Amino acid sequence: MARSQAVAVALVMTIGILWGLNWPAVKFILGSVPPWTFRALAFTLGALLLAVIARRAGEDLRVERQERNPMIVASLLTVFGFNVFTAFGQLLTETSKAAIIAFTMPMWAALFAAIFLGEKFGLNRLASLLLGMAGLATLLAADANSFIAHPAGFLFMLGAAVSWAAGTVLLKARDWTIAPLARSAWLVGVSAIPAWAGAVLFEQPWMLNMPDASVLAVFAFHVIGPVALCYAAWVVLVSRLPASTAAIGTLLIPVVGVLSSSLLLGDVLTLDKIIALALIVSSVALTFVQPTQPRG
Repeated sequence: MARSQAVAVALVMTIGILWGLNWPAVKFILGSVPPWTFRALAFTLGALLLAVIARRAGEDLRVERQERNPMIVASLLTVFGFNVFTAFGQLLTETSKAAIIAFTMPMWAALFAAIFLGEKFGLNRLASLLLGMAGLATLLAADANSFIAHPAGFLFMLGAAVSWAAGTVLLKARDWTIAPLARSAWLVGVSAIPAWAGAVLFEQPWMLNMPDASVLAVFAFHVIGPVALCYAAWVVLVSRLPASTAAIGTLLIPVVGVLSSSLLLGDVLTLDKIIALALIVSSVALTFVQPTQPRG
């Protein structure tokens, strides 16, 4: 049990750091590469990398017939929907604000898990969820007028949160026969198809100029870390933990996202952000506190 919990903590830390740093990275890339083309390239390269890793780990990439349709739906929700919505949301919203809205995801995941999976909350998980939501509410309260005045960015990010939450619950709802790394490769790879359709229809990627070396370097980080490693870690994490617990663990991501956006993009780190980050860190820590079992 202790080893399993240590692995879960390590996965959450990996996801939290890399996906957190991904927020300013994506904002930087979108300054040179339009959103559909950016996501199409990232999904394609990330899926190929995951497929290579899965094969070297001895996993079979074949998907059973009965799992193909659920795989497509899970991919469109977990990967495609979340990433495309966040790309457009970050074009219309300050990066730190975008991260805040996106990570209302645990609230939606908890709701969907309770409705569709029958998951129940213990007191520690309920307290963790409330702390995390309080942290996000603290950040949102400071910019309520801005969200009301410019709703498009807010709606894109809210759509991203709901999409990711629904996909997480769908992943948890099945006992998949395909192994985690192979499953991750398919989740990312399927998403490349509609992304390329959007790129061809709206952006004509063959007409775009080659980005400079700094953009290419950040793009390489995005593909290797946030796309390949993090989606593999996320699939493993969801398979090990209840959907609502896995979702609450991701509240570490906006901590890194807000801090890195402040350092790398110049977003102002105000007192309300510091208070909110403290609440979110407490929420993540409480997620992994095991309740004391009464002695017989």
